[in-house]
Amino acid sequence: MMRLYPFMPISLCRLSSVTAIAVLLFPALYGSRMAAQGMQTNQAKVEMADLPDAPQAADSAPGTSGSPSSASASQASSGPQQTKRILGIMPNFSAVSAGTQLPPQTPKQKFLIAAKNSFDYSSFAIAAIQSGVSMASNSYPEFHQGAAGYGRYYYHTLLDTADENFMVSGLWPVIFHQDNRFYTKGHGGVGRRALYAATRVLVTRSDSGRNTFNASEIIGSGAAAGVATLYYPDQYQTWTKVGQRWLTSCIIDSANFTFKEFWPDINHKLFHTK
Repeated sequence: MMRLYPFMPISLCRLSSVTAIAVLLFPALYGSRMAAQGMQTNQAKVEMADLPDAPQAADSAPGTSGSPSSASASQASSGPQQTKRILGIMPNFSAVSAGTQLPPQTPKQKFLIAAKNSFDYSSFAIAAIQSGVSMASNSYPEFHQGAAGYGRYYYHTLLDTADENFMVSGLWPVIFHQDNRFYTKGHGGVGRRALYAATRVLVTRSDSGRNTFNASEIIGSGAAAGVATLYYPDQYQTWTKVGQRWLTSCIIDSANFTFKEFWPDINHKLFHTK
């Protein structure tokens, strides 16, 4: 998940705009979709009543086991599904479709998600854009301008991204035994779904499946903000600057969760993909 600390207002405006679009466009969509699903369910019941009893599906062959992906797919809701990428570019590896049940993660799987989000090809491209915008607005005058200045902006952006991902999605979820994935709610009113998603920075799932305080997000974001003092200029190493980065990170993550909650519906509405 990319970080854009110097441009908190810009980031939040863009993310909030997308969320607002989702809020405005999809109440009618949900109603029509649920009605259609109800008709399909009733029709299926009538058709099944006219058929003889079908044999139950056989268990997996001896010596084999069903794949987790197959099991989770069978449990997923029939509504729009999360995609591995948003708009085919942005990584969305930690989002779980509504109704999907997954087994607990291993520590390796948690760090793997953190690594994918940090070193995906899109991360380098987005960091390049962010660095250009940051240099153009002279966010850190100490970095100066020109090729050397751009290089400083670029590697600071990459470090911020990696710090945040490995703290919030890797190290602390392992320590606190928490799930670093975002589970889409996918049902209920738009306001309820938005509130659910926005509060995932405070509430998450433990490895046992229970809701718990999201210590991985809160402590992880704070730890990442503290680590950043090791490579930022001295004037950005104060408690005030660390607190600003910490708060900004949590707010951006909350907005990101809200967008991810509605992304399947946006994707289905605009591109007609399930």
